[in-house]
Amino acid sequence: MFRNLKNIVLFFLIWNCSSNDDNQMPTPLKNTDTILLGGSLNESASSIIKTLDGGYAILGFTQSKDGDIKDKTNESYDYWLLKFDNSNTLQWQKTYGGSNEDRGSKVIQTSDNGFALIGFSKSSNGHLTENNGFDDFWILKLDDLGHISWQKSFGFSGVDSGISVIQTNDGGFLLLGVLDVTASNGEGNSKSSAIKHAGGDYWAIKLSVNGEKQWSKFYGGSFTDTPYQVIQTQDNGYIIVGSSDSNDVDISNNKGGYDFWVIKISEAGTLIWEKSFGGSQIDEARDIIATNDGHFLIVGDTRSNDKDVTNNKGAADIWLIKITSNGELIWQKTIGGTGFDAARSIKSTMDGGYLIVGNSRSEDGDTTTNSGQNDAWILKLNHQANLQWQNSIGGTGTDLAFDAIEQNDNTIITVGESGSPTLNTQVNKGFTDLMVLHIK
Repeated sequence: MFRNLKNIVLFFLIWNCSSNDDNQMPTPLKNTDTILLGGSLNESASSIIKTLDGGYAILGFTQSKDGDIKDKTNESYDYWLLKFDNSNTLQWQKTYGGSNEDRGSKVIQTSDNGFALIGFSKSSNGHLTENNGFDDFWILKLDDLGHISWQKSFGFSGVDSGISVIQTNDGGFLLLGVLDVTASNGEGNSKSSAIKHAGGDYWAIKLSVNGEKQWSKFYGGSFTDTPYQVIQTQDNGYIIVGSSDSNDVDISNNKGGYDFWVIKISEAGTLIWEKSFGGSQIDEARDIIATNDGHFLIVGDTRSNDKDVTNNKGAADIWLIKITSNGELIWQKTIGGTGFDAARSIKSTMDGGYLIVGNSRSEDGDTTTNSGQNDAWILKLNHQANLQWQNSIGGTGTDLAFDAIEQNDNTIITVGESGSPTLNTQVNKGFTDLMVLHIK
C-alpha cells in the first residue's frame, strides 16, 4: 500500500467555510479519507510537519516488527519516521532505537533540509550510546534521507522525558521536557541552586548546531509541572507552555488544581516572568503559536468554570486563550460539548485562521456526532477565532488526533492513533494503528 497512496486517497469533500459566531452550529464535515498504518502490535503518530519539498514527515512510535514496518527485528518500542512527497507517496520510512522502550514525540525540519527528532528512551544500545537512568531525553539529528548525523541522550536516574524541540535563531536547538528533579538532586541546572525543587519540572536544554550542550535549566515548584511546547520570541528569548499544580518556588499565583502555566525565559535561560491561567479545576496547556499582531494563542483543555474560565460546556472543553508578549490575558474562550473534549495542537492556516486538533467524547454543543469513545476532532477557526467547521472522526474504540498541517493545496492532514476495530473503510491491523486523515 506504500507504493502510491495517491491512488488510495481520493478527496470528495466540499465544506461551507462561512464564518460562524459562537451561537451558530459549525458545519460538520463528512467522508474524510483515512489511512491506518502499522503491524500486529501498537503504533501511534505524535507529530507531522510540512517539508520544504512540498511533502510531509510524520513521527511517532512502533512496537511491531511486521505489517507496514520494514526494518525492525524486535518488539520493543522505537521511534518511527515516515517521509511522504506532495503526492502522498511514501518516499522512505525508518525506525530508531534500541532493545528497550523508545518513543518519538516531535519532529522538525532543520535549516540544512534534514530533521531533528525528540522523545524519550530507556535504551543504551542499538542507535543509542548511553542511558543515564530510567527515561532520558533522546534527540537525533538526521540528514534529508533519515540517516543519523548525531544523537544525544540527556537525563539522570529518574524519568526525564523529552517532549518538544525547536531549532533556534542561532542554528542550535532548544529541547523541552520533564526533569525528575528529585532523582537528579538538582543537577538539571547548569549551575547548582540553593532552592530545592521536587517532583517533575519543566526542563530546557540548549544545544549548539552540533548537539553540544550549552546550558540547561529547570523551572517549577514542589509538585507536578509538565511542559508541552516552546516558541522563540523576537528578542531571542522563549515562551514555554504546559501545566502546573504547584504553588511555590517559581509559581506565584496558582488558581487551583492544574493551571495553564506559561513562562518567559531569556536567551540564556533566565526566568523573566511566569503566569498561571485557569480556574479551580484541571487546566492544561498543550500548544502555542504567535499571531500576526505580535501576541500569542495558547490551546489546551479545561475542566474549570470559574476565575479565568467562563462558559464551560461540559466535563472538559477545549480552552483557547490569547496573551500579550508580556503574558497578560487578552481573551479566552471554550469550545466543546457536555463530554470530555481536549486540544493537542494549534496551527495557523493560509487564510489567516487557525486549525486545532484533539479529541472529543461529546455529541452535542460544538460537535454533532460521536462514534464510540474518544473520537479524533479537527476544528477550523477563522481569523477572529470563531468556529467555521469541525469534524469528529472515529470508530467504536478510542481514536485520538495529536497534530495536523495544512498543505499548499489546502489539504489538511491530521495524525494520531486509532484503537477502533474499523475506522471508515480501514481495518485495524493490531492493537492501535498510526492514523492519517486527509481532508480537502
